[in-house]
Amino acid sequence: MIHHFSCGLLSLFFLAMVVPASGQTKEPLRVGVIGLVHTHVHWILGRPEQGDIEIVGIVEANRALAERYAQQHGYSMDLVYSSIDEMLEQAKPEAVTAFNTIYGHLEVVEKCAPRGIHVMVEKPLAVSLEHAQKMAELARQYNIQLLTNYETTWYGSNQEAKQLLEKEAAVFGPIRKIVVHDGHPGPIEIGCNEEFLEWLTDPKWNGAGALTDFGCYGANLTTWLMNGERPESVMAVTQQIKPELYPNVDDEATIVLTYPQAQAIIQASWNWNYNRKDMEVYCKQGYIICPNRDELSIMRTEKEGKKSVQAKPLEKPFDDPFALLEAVVRGKIQLPSYDLSSLENNLIVMEILEAAKVSAKDGVRVFLKE
Repeated sequence: MIHHFSCGLLSLFFLAMVVPASGQTKEPLRVGVIGLVHTHVHWILGRPEQGDIEIVGIVEANRALAERYAQQHGYSMDLVYSSIDEMLEQAKPEAVTAFNTIYGHLEVVEKCAPRGIHVMVEKPLAVSLEHAQKMAELARQYNIQLLTNYETTWYGSNQEAKQLLEKEAAVFGPIRKIVVHDGHPGPIEIGCNEEFLEWLTDPKWNGAGALTDFGCYGANLTTWLMNGERPESVMAVTQQIKPELYPNVDDEATIVLTYPQAQAIIQASWNWNYNRKDMEVYCKQGYIICPNRDELSIMRTEKEGKKSVQAKPLEKPFDDPFALLEAVVRGKIQLPSYDLSSLENNLIVMEILEAAKVSAKDGVRVFLKE
């Protein structure tokens, strides 16, 4: 059986353009936080004051959770609202960050886009390709920014690898294989809180298990490294190695993407015996391996051998999701096409994840139509 998905995205790639900031307001960007049930929310709640953003409202119906985090991070409970509508009307944010369930991302865009409020969601973009396409339509209709935040976007090693592959394209040659490993021993095993586990392990709210939670990283990085090229086919295998802990979702997923002259292998797992987010890029000649956020192992030729280097620190505002959000919303920068945070990239990510779910369920290779 052959399944087809279509997506009319063009594979264009441009360098980031910095837009002159003359006459722009110096007031911090007014940001609303929607949801506290995704524990990545500590990223923004615990962020040191930098003067670029101001949290003006928080949406969380679970009062006990909001109070617990208020004690931890020191925000006033006066900032907390029980509904999105109430927060948007009273706090009047210019942009919001979504740390609710992945299923809830569509509702965030449905409520924010018509008001002209920009949105950054925590990865992945949506719970399904259908939701993602609706979100994209709204973002384009109302001319808002719709960004997706991944931890690995802010890894200096990944950024330096991409720059090196472009700068020394004549040395490395075209990419032949990408291997991305992401995951940990499991959300229960690492001690995720009850509010996070409740939706993370439910296929309705998260879309899948490890396939969604960690497969999205590899799809995002591969699409970026391939300059927005969509894979020709997607094949996936999922397992429930620990059904007693995760009865409703997969805890192990491997996704294979094929391109005309390259292949990507995405290994997403809640069964690694350590926390990992690393990638390997093999070219016609040589390779670049990023074992963590700060280091690279580079081999240009086998004769030359490999060398390890430390990644250079990322420059502002490309070192932090919320600095980037402020800069994009204020028009200080324009994201490159198929940037890791961009809508174009993340629509392809959702197409890959959707095809992977079908492939794993039906035991077939899914071909993507132009």
